[in-house]
Amino acid sequence: MKVFEIFKSLQGEGAFQGTAAVFVRFAGCNLNCKWCDTPESRHGGIEMSHEEICGKIAELGCANICVTGGEPLIHLKALVPLLKRLHDDGYYVEIETNGTIDPSECFPYAAICMDVKCPSSGEHSDLSILAKLRPRDMVKFVVGDMTDLKYAQSIIESYDTAARLFITPVWGSDCHAIAEYILENRIPVTFQVQLHKVIDVK
Repeated sequence: MKVFEIFKSLQGEGAFQGTAAVFVRFAGCNLNCKWCDTPESRHGGIEMSHEEICGKIAELGCANICVTGGEPLIHLKALVPLLKRLHDDGYYVEIETNGTIDPSECFPYAAICMDVKCPSSGEHSDLSILAKLRPRDMVKFVVGDMTDLKYAQSIIESYDTAARLFITPVWGSDCHAIAEYILENRIPVTFQVQLHKVIDVK
């Protein structure tokens, strides 16, 4: 499996925002989002075995694992056995995915955080995945402008999902206007800023 980096930091988004986690960032992605904050992970990386990955995770000493990318589910066949091993070893595992690949095979071993791609990203997610998600899973909309925000609202109103819902402004966008719109329109989401960017950590 091609791994771009493994490091420990604070979870910047989602239900466990502010919680320490080991991030396993896989190389490669099937999308090319305009505002991607890790474009370097699309290429490069080094081949690592499950043993090497688990060894590095153990060295960093944290019970929470965030599998990210790139797009980790492009490595699905090799990823599922790794997830099972981490789960069996007692780790809590969350997968960050762009919502283009069905994550169902990962359900026994990990929570899913699906990043639904809004218009400003220039990409699209598979919205049929929303119906498959569970209460332990999360759906995140990263919004850059009012067009994105209204798109997120339309998806929330049109698609049923058991997952928890989050709206996060693109870094540098008008957080106040986005928050006001959420309140005025009673959109049932958790509003979050990207903590890792606020406090300037990886």
